[in-house]
Amino acid sequence: MSMIESGPQPAPAASEMAAVGGTEPAAAEGYKLHRRWDRLARLTSDEGMQRLQGTFVVVMGLGGVGSFAAEAIVRSAVGRVRVVDFDESCVTNSNRQLHALKGNIGKPKAALLGERFQAINPQAVIEPVKAFYNEETSEALLADRPDFVVDAIDNVTAKCHLIATCRARGIPIVTCLGAAGRWDPTEIRVADLNRTKNCRLGVAVRDILRTKHGFPKSGLWGVTAVYSEEFVQAPHPLAYDGEDGFKCVCPQGQNGLFECDRRNRIDGSASFVTGAFGLHAAAVVVKSIAKGASCVPA
Repeated sequence: MSMIESGPQPAPAASEMAAVGGTEPAAAEGYKLHRRWDRLARLTSDEGMQRLQGTFVVVMGLGGVGSFAAEAIVRSAVGRVRVVDFDESCVTNSNRQLHALKGNIGKPKAALLGERFQAINPQAVIEPVKAFYNEETSEALLADRPDFVVDAIDNVTAKCHLIATCRARGIPIVTCLGAAGRWDPTEIRVADLNRTKNCRLGVAVRDILRTKHGFPKSGLWGVTAVYSEEFVQAPHPLAYDGEDGFKCVCPQGQNGLFECDRRNRIDGSASFVTGAFGLHAAAVVVKSIAKGASCVPA
């Protein structure tokens, strides 16, 4: 399974992306419902299932939010799914990320989930890509113009570039804001990115989008955001930190892209919150596609 490698290098070409399974979404060959989709089809109708099977979705970031979003999208019969992450599975991912299993530590997240997703839906075209999204890789990672993009990126600069690029190109996107440091999944909300509350990441993202990407100060932006209204809890120090504080144990910790040691602090996280963020994002995507219209509240 070849993949785009991350790190300082020329932007990857679309032809380098690995596709597992067929070369085209199943719906392109004529609609036929498999029994594995029986329960979903009874929600969406045959027409909704046909739209899902003919759809191309890209998920950027495969951590505690993105891995759950991607799996829910694959389990919703989407015909082509590209999953993108530059990172490798780490033991500290075990509490919240689907790829973090015994024997998987140190392996690329995208490859691990690509194999898992193909087993879930053998008819789908699954494209696992090991790459870091930024201005240089944007063109290749958004190649073939996806029908929907899920942003589950941690890096704020990369997140803002992706949001601005999708908005400029008219590609529907749902962006996931801060899930860390929170306990309560019932505080999760879905709204326009310019209408979120109690989210420091949302504030930072809006500031960059206004100052660097020309987004207006007021009004709706047409960018869907998943966020929490719960206030963030500061992280507890742990006994094994000792006097040195937090130490990164990531397999490729010094990656020059997004390093734990360069972050101001490492917040705690819980699977029932990060996973719920991802499931909310997947719901936005799947409902919008199946119903043929935006399902985002104003």
